[in-house]
Amino acid sequence: MKDLLFAVLALISAVAAGYFLYSFQKYDNSTSLVIGIIMALLAIVFGGLFMFGKVNRHDDIHITE
Repeated sequence: MKDLLFAVLALISAVAAGYFLYSFQKYDNSTSLVIGIIMALLAIVFGGLFMFGKVNRHDDIHITE
């Protein structure tokens, strides 16, 4: 359940980052740039947490398998 939450938050953050960065280009508002960068960083963090949760830390992965 926690992985799904991280995935949804990553998608929402990525969409918000795209919107704010587009808003910065259109209206030349520096606040939109800052919010867009923060949202992009949050999308990367949430995406990383989602991917990190998918890794099974208890099983060894061997090159021969």
